[in-house]
Amino acid sequence: MVLRTDSNDPVQNSTQSFWRTDLDSLDSHRTTEVLPESADILVIGAGYAGASTVYHLLEKTKKSGCKPRIVILEAREACSGATGRNGGHLKPDPFNRPGSLIEEFGIEAVAEASAFEMAHVDAIKVVVERENIDCDLVVTRTFDVQLDSSTRGQLKAGYDRLIGSDVAAARGVQYVAGKKAEALSGVKGAKGCFSHTAGHLWPYKFIMHLLRKAIAQGVNLQTHTPVQEVSSSQDSGGYWKITTPRGLIKAKTIIYASNAYTSNILPQYKDKIVPVRGICCRITTAKKPAPHLPNSYMLRHSTWEQDYLIPRTDGSVIVGGGRGTYYPILESWYDNVDDSTLIESAKKYFDGYMQRTFRGWEDSGAAVDKIWTGIMGYSADGLPHIGVVPGKPNQFILAGFTGHGMPQIFLSARGIASMAVEGKDFEETGVPRIYKTTQARLDCKTNRILESWKESTQGRVSSKL
Repeated sequence: MVLRTDSNDPVQNSTQSFWRTDLDSLDSHRTTEVLPESADILVIGAGYAGASTVYHLLEKTKKSGCKPRIVILEAREACSGATGRNGGHLKPDPFNRPGSLIEEFGIEAVAEASAFEMAHVDAIKVVVERENIDCDLVVTRTFDVQLDSSTRGQLKAGYDRLIGSDVAAARGVQYVAGKKAEALSGVKGAKGCFSHTAGHLWPYKFIMHLLRKAIAQGVNLQTHTPVQEVSSSQDSGGYWKITTPRGLIKAKTIIYASNAYTSNILPQYKDKIVPVRGICCRITTAKKPAPHLPNSYMLRHSTWEQDYLIPRTDGSVIVGGGRGTYYPILESWYDNVDDSTLIESAKKYFDGYMQRTFRGWEDSGAAVDKIWTGIMGYSADGLPHIGVVPGKPNQFILAGFTGHGMPQIFLSARGIASMAVEGKDFEETGVPRIYKTTQARLDCKTNRILESWKESTQGRVSSKL
């Protein structure tokens, strides 16, 4: 067994996100001083995907009286990856992406995916209330605003197709255009505005609560323990061997919840799940009260350039995006795991952002309070990879969420848990069929990330591939 020597591991000294300014006592937790020798189920990754999967594993086994030995391995601190660095935006997509997938997958599959995403708002609300999780969850409306007529036309065409096909999730979307769009959204220069139910929360607090509950039920969390290698086959006892800098651990079932870093330990996902760097910030204002901003937002400057933001109850705003400043420079974001530095060309993008974007914020004095980078796992075909790793019995994956994991992960994790401990087939889990990871998807040469980049930046700044 040869250990990897590549440099695509999570880096040290990552930029500090707002969500991680008040660290939980479990941030660098190790349940036992020494790495356990074995586990029934090994989960790789202690972010949204890993913590959610463990939550569902425990829920599904607590009545059986046969509780599996579960170990979670995390390369850095708990929830220090994409989940602890995102925009906190629980924004389903009931019309944009689904409208573009009808030709390829058909209306039934698209309707299934739309409903699945919308179901996440209620699912997260239920678990937050049931578990009494203090994570600032707010269920609200989101405004998806187009600032470009061409983008508005494309989104409206896809939306009309969904409405014409009577897709239930799309029926809950409201659309206005022209002056009404600006008046409704408060966004200067809005050409069109879709609105629908969404939510936002403090993601780090949500995940740390799930991890605390898991540890209380006997789960072993080992932070600062990166996986270096997984054996190519099972031993005579049905165990896979996992190599870490702290020694070996063997497990009968492995669940890869490592998103951007998946191909480090599953090389068949090389170029299928790619690390992509993004930037996010917190904006505050000295004006009390802050200008009213009750809704969350997606602001589309073009088909490839968009920002997203959520208001917080303390009057601050979390804003991410700024792709127009760095997207043409491929190496600044594509296959890049460096979240220890800011994206140089995007550092000033958020200065004066609220003043130039929203009516009523002109004299707010809003300014950037904290800014950070994060690493997302982009799928080459734009769809998550969920299910059994092809050719690897008792190995499961949920990764490749393309910066859109908040309304996809929690119920996908429930599906993985049902496969791992209940023996269900993927088709019985309720996870959308188009999310299923397959050998055909791994064999496909299409890379829509690069195709979109080439199309969008034609004639602009180029980069070596």
